[in-house]
Amino acid sequence: MCARSHSTSTDGLACPSCGRRYALDERFCDVCGMPLVHGGPARVEEPRNEAHERARKIRPEYTRGELVRVAGGRNQAEAELIQGLLLEEGVPSMLRRTAGFDVPDFLAAGPRDVMVPESGAARAHETLNDAQLGAAAFEEQSFRSRAVRIFAGLLLVGFAGVLLALVLFQAAK
Repeated sequence: MCARSHSTSTDGLACPSCGRRYALDERFCDVCGMPLVHGGPARVEEPRNEAHERARKIRPEYTRGELVRVAGGRNQAEAELIQGLLLEEGVPSMLRRTAGFDVPDFLAAGPRDVMVPESGAARAHETLNDAQLGAAAFEEQSFRSRAVRIFAGLLLVGFAGVLLALVLFQAAK
């Protein structure tokens, strides 16, 4: 029996995500953080569905720890935008209705908390601050919008008071 020789193209490890080749002593891809697999020609597997594509973007080092709140959105669409920004940086996240707000008739209405694992919180804050979408930005926007609504309400009450005074003045004549 003759010994089978292995070709050098199948020796070593490859990243299943980006296809980069590595030596046998490596364990994770330097670029995308995916665990390396043995041999075979490097190929990039096409995602099977949207969930599979999202899972491939998540960096394993950001998946450890309890969930912590890093940002909030005024509605589901805004929170999903933040979630998409975090996913592009490899940070997994989930949305949760903000405590104390329940809008059963409008499922996408109401504020949402964006939650990430503790190990990804620092990266998430960094990403959101770069995009100027951190919790402080939303709280500042929320404060401004409340102030504008209060001012508009006071103007409306003042206008209604003036109209009522005019009607009473006319009725007294």
